[in-house]
Amino acid sequence: MSVAVRVIPCLDVHEGRVVKGVNFVDLRDAGDPVELGSVYGHEGADELTFLDVSASVEGRRTTLDVVRRTAETVLIPLTVGGGVGSVGDVDGLLRAGADKVSINTAAMRRPEVITEITQRFGNQVLVLSVDARRSAATPSGFEVTTHGGRQSAGVDAVEWAARAAELGVGEILLNSIDADGTTDGFDLEMIRAVRAVVDVPLIASGGAGRAEDFPPAVAAGADAVLAATVFHFGTVRISEVKQAIRDAGYPVRLGAA
Repeated sequence: MSVAVRVIPCLDVHEGRVVKGVNFVDLRDAGDPVELGSVYGHEGADELTFLDVSASVEGRRTTLDVVRRTAETVLIPLTVGGGVGSVGDVDGLLRAGADKVSINTAAMRRPEVITEITQRFGNQVLVLSVDARRSAATPSGFEVTTHGGRQSAGVDAVEWAARAAELGVGEILLNSIDADGTTDGFDLEMIRAVRAVVDVPLIASGGAGRAEDFPPAVAAGADAVLAATVFHFGTVRISEVKQAIRDAGYPVRLGAA
């Protein structure tokens, strides 16, 4: 691996505030997205991901005002998701300051929207968010969930990742519902399974608890590592994560981004 591993804090936003729970439930307040985004930018985060976690559940689009204020404050690439379902939604978010847009539920409902978006804006702007959990009902042992992890899509997560890559997504954000917020470590088996079938950049998410948890995710095939709980509540600093990744032999960008 010659490209630097990216370390990405994630802002899960609900009603204008950053929240974090365990397995996508029991959410607790973690702060203001604009303030946190600014802090992470100064601490050396490579990118920032902003997910409006209740947009799909409530059948609405991402709150553009918070996106604008966050984009005006942070100087690192910003990925925004939540309620994205059309070319128009992507256009609105890019105009509000997003550099990339994440799609999940709508792509499951109508996969061709992936091609529509990437043909209009290029595949570098589109990130497929895959919220997956273990299931004996699918060939790979992992199934896709939608609506913020609340509903089973009845689709094999590995097969879906492969299909989405063929349709043109630029990156895949792979989040383990089972590991989310537990701080027990990434689901390495899931990362390896998806890495085996896709060539696009893979972002690992869900379960980080210590700086030492991040290098194994990279070894399993992640090009970037994303976390929320450990950063929001001060358990681990971004610099510590980058040092751990570097000590494991992988390239990172040290210092402020």
